[in-house]
Amino acid sequence: MEELGIRHHHAELGDVRLHYVTAGNGFPVVLLHGWPQSWFEWRHIIPGLAQQYRVIAPDLRGLGDSSRPAGGYDKKTIGHDIWRLVHEVLGIDAFYLVGHDWGGPTAYAVAAVHPGAVRKLAILDVTIPGDGSPTISQGGRRWHHALHQTLDLPEALIAGREDIYLGWFYRNYGARPLAEEETAEYLRTYRQPGALRAGFSYYRAIPTDIADNAATAASFKLPMPVLALGGDRAWGRREEVLDSLRRMATDVRGGIVENCGHWMPEEQPAVLLDRLLAFFRS
Repeated sequence: MEELGIRHHHAELGDVRLHYVTAGNGFPVVLLHGWPQSWFEWRHIIPGLAQQYRVIAPDLRGLGDSSRPAGGYDKKTIGHDIWRLVHEVLGIDAFYLVGHDWGGPTAYAVAAVHPGAVRKLAILDVTIPGDGSPTISQGGRRWHHALHQTLDLPEALIAGREDIYLGWFYRNYGARPLAEEETAEYLRTYRQPGALRAGFSYYRAIPTDIADNAATAASFKLPMPVLALGGDRAWGRREEVLDSLRRMATDVRGGIVENCGHWMPEEQPAVLLDRLLAFFRS
């Protein structure tokens, strides 16, 4: 990735060691990935952003090439990881923040605790647990949420068969399947010891996330500008993202990204880059 100006780093935060990549210079933009992916989902977006901004893309706790603690997978804790990386390690006091999939609720957690630091927030194809609606699991349509919350069972079923199980998502969750060379990098990280458990722990923390966010939203709405985008095909969340963030923030715009399923940074990178740049400039 050096040819793209992407540099790899590690940060020791005590209970977790975060891998992260950086590129470019300027006002900071932090990119948070989702499951079952890693920082690598942003590789098409980073070069364009890095022409104007300092880009930081970490692997979240337990995922990618970060370490895999036994606990701490509620999004407030994961958000605190990100704050410590950005503020304490990198010395950044203000930044733009973008979150996709589980990176979205993590980004919300950061913005809710540090609203003065997160100057603008973008949430991609995910809703916020605790927003007062059942959309995080779509009333059970997102069947894997319940499976992943079941202790031990998904690990036992999927270990050694990651290509079959995770491959179903890579093939079906978008308007087009992800390419084999793309999924190979994700499978490399999710085959590592403890990676499946860590990924499923994001889902096992959903009840905690709902309680935490509902308590926050009862007396506080995010004050910074928010961009909320959903894909319009396959398993894309369409207008759900916009609706969810309007319940959690005061200044929300966005809507649909066309011809796009769930893998927005890879299915429509040029469109997403344009939407982000326009949002950051506005």
